[in-house]
Amino acid sequence: MSSSPAPSGNGPVSDPAPLSLCAREPHVPADRLVAEMVPPPRFDSVRFSTYIPDPNQPSQTEAVTVLENFAAGLGASAGPGKRRLFGFGRAAKKAPSGPRGVYLDGGYGVGKTHLLASLWHATPAEPALKAFGTFVELTNLVGALGFQKTVQTLSGHRLLCIDEFELDDPGDTVLVSTLLGKLVDAGVALAATSNTLPGKLGEGRFAAADFLREIQGLSAHFRALRIDGEDYRHRGLPEAPPPYSDEQVTKTAHATNGASLDAFSPLLEHLARVHPSRYGALTDGIKAVCLTGVRPVPDQSTALRLVVLADRLYDREVPVLASGLPFDQLFSDEMLNGGYRKKYFRAISRLTALARDAGALANAR
Repeated sequence: MSSSPAPSGNGPVSDPAPLSLCAREPHVPADRLVAEMVPPPRFDSVRFSTYIPDPNQPSQTEAVTVLENFAAGLGASAGPGKRRLFGFGRAAKKAPSGPRGVYLDGGYGVGKTHLLASLWHATPAEPALKAFGTFVELTNLVGALGFQKTVQTLSGHRLLCIDEFELDDPGDTVLVSTLLGKLVDAGVALAATSNTLPGKLGEGRFAAADFLREIQGLSAHFRALRIDGEDYRHRGLPEAPPPYSDEQVTKTAHATNGASLDAFSPLLEHLARVHPSRYGALTDGIKAVCLTGVRPVPDQSTALRLVVLADRLYDREVPVLASGLPFDQLFSDEMLNGGYRKKYFRAISRLTALARDAGALANAR
């Protein structure tokens, strides 16, 4: 597909018809899943130097310093199958007692993924020896390769970064915890993030305590770094833009090169037919997503699939222009107060940011 930049959105309605996500059924080979375990395009160029700490939140500055030192400590060379320990070179005779992993604990939008990606970039190792993926992508990898093959594939890595570690699915948490145990034994360094729930932000290390408890025997290998602050996506920015009309969305989709246009309800039905591990491939080449008739999602399974799509769109910086209800009305009160609420709050935050990005396309009409 063309990688040329999208125009400003002011072309004639007679331009070629927009793409459709519903018309796509991508098939992704397992080796692509492994090769794509790198920071997503949104975080290609981030570095510790581009992270701007909030001057009112000293924990953010402290986190940068700790992670820079952590990355530098991963420079020691070690061959496959040998134990590689932070800050110790080839001459190290015995394992250090310090932590062999870091866990970034904080709320939404404080820059945890920015810092995690910066750690990946700063670690002095070839890209093939570093892996970066979300918790969901890691479980999808296990599903595609099988547990033992995943262990073999990742055991030769210097570093594994896991973004958005999920604590709400006991089965997957045990699976990943077991996997991490195998990788720690192989000498792989670990780094992870998760989210403190919005209602728990005033309760100290809530997310860190949950994370360390869930990974059980691995907890001693992690140093928890608390990162305080408000969601940067809302810091000094206006409220989420109101939805556009169906006509505006349709015209913008026709006028924007590489845009997709789908009705919301059929798209939700289509997501049920595509495995979430393929949602990234579903958006290949898409420059903007245009949706008509956004409405509340009907059930939990549909909502969780939409969360994964929102993550993939956010990773790839794909703006989302929509008509219907605003994104903060996607999920019912029952969902927002239930066990998956942190996923839904993340999706609302990310879709709102992408809706702001889409404003330039619609306003150019």
